[in-house]
Amino acid sequence: MVAPVPSTQPFGSVAVLRQGAELTAMGVRYCTWAPETRCVRVEIQPRVGGPLRRVELTPLSGGFHEGTDEEGRAGDRYLLSLDGRDGLPDPASRWQPDGVEGASMVVDPSGFEWNDRLWSKVRFRDLVIYELHIGTFTPEGTFRAAIARLDQLRDLGIRAIELMPVADFPGQRNWGYDGVMLFAPARVYGSPDDLRALVDAAHARGIAVILDVVFNHLGPHGNRLRDFSRHYFDSKRQTPWGDAFHFDGPNSGPVRALFCQNLRYWVDEFHVDGFRLDATHAIYDHSSLHILRELRDTAHDCGAFIIAEDERNEEILLAREGFHLDGGWADDFHHSLEVALTNASIYAKRFLGTILELVEILQHGWTRRPAAPARGDLAPQQFVCCISNHDQAGNRPHGDRLSHLTSPEAYRAASAFLCLQPGVPLIFMGQEWAASTPFLYFTDHHAALGRQVEQGRRRDLKQNDVFAREMRARPILGPQNPDAFRRSKLAWSEYDETPHREIRALYRAALEMRGVVPFCRAESFSEFTVQQVQPGVLALRSATSAGGWLLLFSPRGGHVIALSEHAVTASSRTWRIVLSSNDTRFGGDGGADLSESGQELHLNRAELVLLHDHLPS
Repeated sequence: MVAPVPSTQPFGSVAVLRQGAELTAMGVRYCTWAPETRCVRVEIQPRVGGPLRRVELTPLSGGFHEGTDEEGRAGDRYLLSLDGRDGLPDPASRWQPDGVEGASMVVDPSGFEWNDRLWSKVRFRDLVIYELHIGTFTPEGTFRAAIARLDQLRDLGIRAIELMPVADFPGQRNWGYDGVMLFAPARVYGSPDDLRALVDAAHARGIAVILDVVFNHLGPHGNRLRDFSRHYFDSKRQTPWGDAFHFDGPNSGPVRALFCQNLRYWVDEFHVDGFRLDATHAIYDHSSLHILRELRDTAHDCGAFIIAEDERNEEILLAREGFHLDGGWADDFHHSLEVALTNASIYAKRFLGTILELVEILQHGWTRRPAAPARGDLAPQQFVCCISNHDQAGNRPHGDRLSHLTSPEAYRAASAFLCLQPGVPLIFMGQEWAASTPFLYFTDHHAALGRQVEQGRRRDLKQNDVFAREMRARPILGPQNPDAFRRSKLAWSEYDETPHREIRALYRAALEMRGVVPFCRAESFSEFTVQQVQPGVLALRSATSAGGWLLLFSPRGGHVIALSEHAVTASSRTWRIVLSSNDTRFGGDGGADLSESGQELHLNRAELVLLHDHLPS
């Protein structure tokens, strides 16, 4: 029962203590930051029963309060009383078994027996990410239940699962972005050891685990940080979802340290491999060492990687001379492709959906703005691309997936394109079999807050013409309605049924090709060429000593391609189709027609075709 890392870390000239309740050789060490509080008392209900114990914490420099309960044990429940007021849960609580407003629990991380000692981390460029929501991924909606589906993900070709936020939240259901307990796995999904079991099982199957964390705001209910210090939040800066954190200026050191501690905690005690930082454009910092760079350095020091979600498309996020994050969500790929495939995209005012636009995105990772600088040291694998994610489905009025909005052949073509483009593919749970279930926005707030959320969502949706039409055509399920959560659960019963089985076969075949095709593993944008070969047809090409590869993508079809004009290697070679998204095994009608000479290809409908040239036998 020894704390895994030292209890302090430097920040400037002040020693910043690690917060929370931790087992040590001397008992349970308690520490919290409450600089405006004179006296902090821990009220402890022993695990084995008996009278309530009280431990007065010692005030230390920098606003910290620390003390040890020599009788403390794992399983003890406790509250923190500030200056004699009613006890509060610990902001750095490791578990809230009775909910975010109940008592915190002392957790022993050493009690779990890990089996991943031989685990070798997946290289970032080799990732194929599968985003999932624990509560709707399985009927049970738990960490343990998710383990039963890992073999199917491994067989599909998934190299990492990305868990939507698991930090505990109020109520019984939530996307996770209303979390208020940064260190406590949501009790509705299971215990901390249940989450450890999921990570351990994933590693046993060669699958990394990425945790989605929200460091820009806390949820609107159950957030107690302000009770401990007004300095946690910046009164002059707001995010669209709540108060921004105070990451620069006086008294920001302990705030920054808490978030760095959080990353270390998930790596040290849960063996998490990487993080996705939610909405980094809403993380504000003007200090000389930006908090994003410090978080990146912390993660790398632990052996983890960091991916940002950021709508600004700024080079500083990924460049070596900037924050040098490992990757970023490249939403431009999704937005342009959705406009190309559907007639009702909310992105049509900002994206054209043309082949030339998609070419630009593949050449640079995102669309260039007029004043954008050259992206000299960025690499294709720093851009995480998707055709769906929790936002793109869940922010629609009816939770529609892309497969619900377009034709089967167009969906197959887009799916194969995602799997074979040079960036890191991200697959949202269920899209690999074109799940019939929606993914809706759902919450479980108290009645008054729930009404505000419902009203706000309807107001926001009505501001968009596309969504307003969809709402007039069909009533929406409000997020507080329990059916919004229940209907969002994947229907695994359809997993092996037609046409879902055939779509899944396409994903598996396309992801298998990622290990073979050079442009899928390119470490530089110079290692492949991409261009519009006809209006409506994109070509992606690369070559090695083993031959040339050509990907043709047409979101509409109706083209004849003279392959001799697009040779990648010696003209004496001929082409053969390696994969067609319209192959009958994928649910299509046979796919593109290749002439006997191997030099002319007919793309009759929406399709992706992957070709390889080879010497005649």
